Amino acid sequence: MKTSFLSLFLMVSASPALADLKVDFIEGAPKDRFVISNEGKCDFSAGKIKIDLTTSAGQLIFDVTEQGKGVEVFQPFELVSGSKSMVGLPTVRDGDKVVILNVKELKVGNQIAFTIDVDDTIGAREITISNTEIEGASAIFESAGKVYSANFGAKAMALIKQISCTG
Repeated sequence: MKTSFLSLFLMVSASPALADLKVDFIEGAPKDRFVISNEGKCDFSAGKIKIDLTTSAGQLIFDVTEQGKGVEVFQPFELVSGSKSMVGLPTVRDGDKVVILNVKELKVGNQIAFTIDVDDTIGAREITISNTEIEGASAIFESAGKVYSANFGAKAMALIKQISCTG
């Protein structure tokens, strides 16, 4: 059976569009930063992006108040870009290990970025997070009953690949 070029083109072009969600952690003083980028081939719509530090090598926590589990410097959650992509702002309590962002859409090439203080609970320098201390933490995207996830590696980045685009 011969497959024409046109038939092959139509089969390939009929493939569903996919998005890749990149989550970078950038250690900073006095604020740490998370940058979430749509690096795929299509926009995606409503869902939840969860950053979960529970399984991080450094047993990381969010330090958002002067009192509580964090040390020295603290920084509350502050959205610095992507407000048009968000539905409200998350509530983050001191010592939390999870932050959940409610997203209405994230267009190709767009980002959501926020600052916050992250402390480790087992290292010698609790206020400075090395890339390997966030290793093992996870980034999760949930939408339309599907869950996609990736773990942060030694380069402080998680790449959630091949998210089905909806809407």
